[in-house]
Amino acid sequence: MNTTIKDMIERRSTRNFKSDPVPKEIIDQIIEAGLYAANGRGKQASIIIAVTDKALRDKLSEANREIGGWKEGFDPFYNAPVVLIVLADKSCPTSVYDGSLTMGNLMLAAHSLGIASCWIHRAKQEFELDEYKALLKSLGIDGEYEGVGHCILGYAAEELPKAAQRKEGRVFYI
Repeated sequence: MNTTIKDMIERRSTRNFKSDPVPKEIIDQIIEAGLYAANGRGKQASIIIAVTDKALRDKLSEANREIGGWKEGFDPFYNAPVVLIVLADKSCPTSVYDGSLTMGNLMLAAHSLGIASCWIHRAKQEFELDEYKALLKSLGIDGEYEGVGHCILGYAAEELPKAAQRKEGRVFYI
């Protein structure tokens, strides 16, 4: 089987990470794959913020926990040491779709390099908050951006789960 298709079939979301750091060279390869995602009209309207600083990672996790309504002490990033935040330029009509494709590329690239991943939602709500809009400004990011998702990365603390049986009746030929 083709290795790309094999990765697509075998990639699973991980919700239990070791705290071991991921080498920057590997993070950079994953990000590069994300930047090459298909995008509407070639606008390349998605951006990626790589968070490896533990203090900022923990602050984002806490905001995400509060938005999600979980009890204090829960980590919605499941101990993953890296968070890649995908945001999309609101002025682009295909922005959320483009950001979603970016997320998919990030997760597939991570899997192909032996790095576990999971898509964590609530980036939209986080980046509607003034403090995270200010974070974008502090990074020199101008314009209006919508949070698409967090791609959390790290080494899996347990074996990846097996894929569930695919449901029948989801493909129609004409």
